Amino acid sequence: MGALISDQRRGLKHLAGRLRRRGAPVVHYFHQVDDPYSHLAAQKLFELFQRYAVRFEYHLAGPPNDEEQGDSNRFTTWALKDARSIAPFYDTSLPDKVDTTDAERVAAAERYLAGYLTSSEFPEQAVEVGHKLWSGTLDVDGAASSAVAEGSALRHRLGHWLGATFYFEGEWYWGVDRLVHLEDRLRDLGLSREPTGICVPRPLPETVKGTAGDIQLEYFPSLRSPYTAISYDRTIDMVNRTGVQLNLRPVMPMMMRGIPAPRSKQMYIMSDTKREADYYNQPFGPIVDPFGEPVKRAFSLLPFMVGQGKAVEFCGEYLRAAWTRGVDITEEEGLRQVVQTIGVNWADARATMNNAEWQPLLEENVSDMLAAGLWGVPSFRVSGGDEPPFSCWGQDRLWLVETEIARRSK
Repeated sequence: MGALISDQRRGLKHLAGRLRRRGAPVVHYFHQVDDPYSHLAAQKLFELFQRYAVRFEYHLAGPPNDEEQGDSNRFTTWALKDARSIAPFYDTSLPDKVDTTDAERVAAAERYLAGYLTSSEFPEQAVEVGHKLWSGTLDVDGAASSAVAEGSALRHRLGHWLGATFYFEGEWYWGVDRLVHLEDRLRDLGLSREPTGICVPRPLPETVKGTAGDIQLEYFPSLRSPYTAISYDRTIDMVNRTGVQLNLRPVMPMMMRGIPAPRSKQMYIMSDTKREADYYNQPFGPIVDPFGEPVKRAFSLLPFMVGQGKAVEFCGEYLRAAWTRGVDITEEEGLRQVVQTIGVNWADARATMNNAEWQPLLEENVSDMLAAGLWGVPSFRVSGGDEPPFSCWGQDRLWLVETEIARRSK
């Protein structure tokens, strides 16, 4: 894992991409017609094309397979809900007329857009088709094409599985959330036509002006999640700043719940986590992966830590030890360091280890998280203020969580 997140490895990938360059630098964009994130990304293509001295190559691609999605039963519903929630903050739009796309219309849209893949009109056409598709008014068609199969194959060969993805010289950028990284890289290479600014900055959270003491935040982290590791301290800082009521609800890691993750996905997650950590000035690495029994052993201490009022500190220190300091938490000595660092007597904690009380606790947390339509971590649910609960997933949604807390606060 250390090699995956090293600055040297990333630098070598960038160098290899430049050395393979022939002519103008190329950004590859992979568009999935029925993917709501692709519809948001397509609305930024023309701005990017105007600002940066690069050539865009457009590709159509199909959806990921069940293994790549993680939870195919929830992915489609969650993606549409999430994309609609962030769309206005990125100065984009996503019609809410239909929640399910018709397969025949999707195929017709693919045939139509295949005719524009080499045209400068692709961004405009992709946005127009997307608006009609999600409004239930699509009336286009085109000749049969192998464009989707070819685009999907190229995307797989380059190492990704999702739509709304940009690939530039060895590195992937998924959706509008990661365009800030692509733009920073293009600017560093001197490829921007503008002296300052970027096209797609990240939204800033609204500020809580009153009190959020009657708002509750349910926080679902995992001790084996790199994305949780780089956002845990930021989450607790947000809790302290806003005064929201925190309900910490740890869950078992996804892969230990039987949710698969292909190697390409694991590699992307690690490299993306490092990139996000650098962006937020969060440490990441060295790492000791606590997969399997080490995580279970740590979770067995959770009921004791709750009783001591130390659950928040315990989870935070465990994450820092495993993911930022390389403490060997696979052994009891590493766990002892974690416990003592937060001011808890190790002998008292160890005496409660390997109990069965933690299992129903975590099972209930997972059950409630799944009931909210989520399956990954970190996840969040905001409730209070006489409104239905709001749920979202991802360390890159903290700004949205804080905005929701601010909106509900008095």
